[in-house]
Amino acid sequence: MSQAAVGTTVGSATHCPYCALQCGMYVGKGEITPREDIPANAGGLCQKGWTAAELLTSPDRLTTPLLHGSPVSWDEALDHVAARIEAIRAEHGPDAVAVFGGGGLTNEKAYQLGKFARVALRTSQIDYNGRFCMSSAAAAVNRAFGMDRGLPFPITDIARAGAVLFAGGNVAETMPPFVRHLTAMRSGGGRLVVVDPRLTQTAKMADLHLQVTPGTDLALALGLLHIAIAEGYADLDYLAARTTGFEEVRTSVSAWWPERVERVTGVPVAQMREAVRILGEAERAMVLTGRGAEQHAKGTDTVTAFVNLALTLGLPGREGSGYGCVTGQGNGQGGREHGQKADQLPGYRKIDDPAARAHVAAVWGIDPAGLPGRGRSAYELLDALGTPEGPRALLLFGSNPVVSAPRAGHVARRLDALDLLVVSDFVLSETAAMADVVLPTTQWAEEAGTMTNLEGRVLLRRQAAAPPPGARSDLEILHGLAERLGCGEKFPADPRTVFDELRRASAGGVADYSGITYERIAAETGVFWPCPETAGDPHSDPHPGTPRPFLDGFATPDGRARLVPVDHRPPAEDVDEEFPLYLTSGRVLAHYQSGAQTRRIRPLTQASPEVFVELHPDLAERLGVAPGDRVRVRSRRGAAEGVARVNASIRPDTLFMPFHWEGVNLLTNPALDPVSRMPEFKVCAAAIERCAEDGERVA
Repeated sequence: MSQAAVGTTVGSATHCPYCALQCGMYVGKGEITPREDIPANAGGLCQKGWTAAELLTSPDRLTTPLLHGSPVSWDEALDHVAARIEAIRAEHGPDAVAVFGGGGLTNEKAYQLGKFARVALRTSQIDYNGRFCMSSAAAAVNRAFGMDRGLPFPITDIARAGAVLFAGGNVAETMPPFVRHLTAMRSGGGRLVVVDPRLTQTAKMADLHLQVTPGTDLALALGLLHIAIAEGYADLDYLAARTTGFEEVRTSVSAWWPERVERVTGVPVAQMREAVRILGEAERAMVLTGRGAEQHAKGTDTVTAFVNLALTLGLPGREGSGYGCVTGQGNGQGGREHGQKADQLPGYRKIDDPAARAHVAAVWGIDPAGLPGRGRSAYELLDALGTPEGPRALLLFGSNPVVSAPRAGHVARRLDALDLLVVSDFVLSETAAMADVVLPTTQWAEEAGTMTNLEGRVLLRRQAAAPPPGARSDLEILHGLAERLGCGEKFPADPRTVFDELRRASAGGVADYSGITYERIAAETGVFWPCPETAGDPHSDPHPGTPRPFLDGFATPDGRARLVPVDHRPPAEDVDEEFPLYLTSGRVLAHYQSGAQTRRIRPLTQASPEVFVELHPDLAERLGVAPGDRVRVRSRRGAAEGVARVNASIRPDTLFMPFHWEGVNLLTNPALDPVSRMPEFKVCAAAIERCAEDGERVA
């Protein structure tokens, strides 16, 4: 176990339990100290990282399995789960048992979960909450570049750019150490353009803020591309040499002249022209997107439009320039590469590709014909639970859909309709509280494993603390269940052993990890994939990894990037007389995802204790709402309450609610992107009213 001294603190070197920066830290005697050797944070942490040690001693910690709410032994719990699985499969078939994973699971867990579903359970019904995070960006860049890696360049390249356009990201609150890279860029003379309906902390840093109407990012991207072409910023030599499809895209955006885009988006023409000038005149520039642009029923097309803009300007595949997606969840990148998605096998292989099936089946020691096919995507899977045609049992690892899924009230009813719900967690989350069986698991610092951060850098999360007696790792849980299902030998509990098998399964795939080992990661503070095992002479130098994969060509059959024509369409649910406001959601500085972790840390709950609703002063005055009043927000799916925050940083036609508590996702629209199957989290039609105090009537 690696140890290092920083000041007076000596601790074990590992990584933060939260976002996809995967900041390096030392954990020692209840204290956290940042590491200097991890480029993503280089000695910095946010308040979530600084307080992460409190998770390890949380009084809410689970250490005993629960069966229908009562403590039982591990043998009793696992015997019960295995027996119920066997009975449900015997009556309804293998697809009656489903698995739901998470984007915070280590690569080893994500890999083993996908294998467990397809080998031990023989079910096609597996997906994960990362479908709610980066799936639209992944779909868009796969069709443009042939490979999905969030940032196809080291994060430190951002500091070298002369301009960055960031659409739909608020890193100043969601991943604060990221800001150092933007600050370094601006200190070197670079300029920042931010696209967001709110004047967020990130937008306040910007040289130019494009305050777009929710749901119109795609129209804005088309307008920016129209201007770039019309005003001579298209890099025609680059387009001819390295891309296909430009003429079709040029024709398609001709209809999106600036004045039309202003009417749709609310962004003034002058600001659009200035944004294009900033990008077009920079020697090196980047276009980045986040969840605000992606979590829509047209998210894939929105990202495609921003990729088209980057390609037209000649940015991707040039050092110091490019397009990138800022991944959110801790292992949002690695979690989608190794098989816990409904349509994928390890190595980012497609499950319906015969060659991919043959390769993975050989590693797993099974007949390729025995591998199930494509299953339901995340929301479709949750929506089908407990129905006559859907799964009757669900094994859930690393997710809390009662809070995090769209139309969450409906999802809770579907979970309640199951014959068996099994949740593995280290606290009693809102979803775990509904479970028939709760399995107490180890957490981030109590186990080893690899994570792949937003750069595609594979990192080693070392064990830094002993787990409490009674807790088991997810790998141990899967091994125990597999033993009872007759295939325990195929599911080792040791993470290094699992990773070595993952390396073999990924070999030759898009996300090739075969040349990566725990020793290399430790020695090099991370290795960029793809990193194949060097063929031929065993004494030859190992593959160096690929920090910038597109410099010599894109991962398409002809090495050229694809520009794809797309067109704007309104939100799946637009405003009307009954629901006249746009509702959008996001994160706040103190909390992470569904809040199951951060709402148990005292300094974080003190900083942000409850759900709130942000609204513009003009709207508040019209409704008679004062700061601190309780308000009720309604949509076609339900209602939720929160404390009013009156703030001129938001548009007068827009409401904002954070999603770390039960609330906003009772209201969100589960309309799905036709390609990525991403739900439309970021916009729905809503209404708001002040809640009556005791004895008061509110008109």
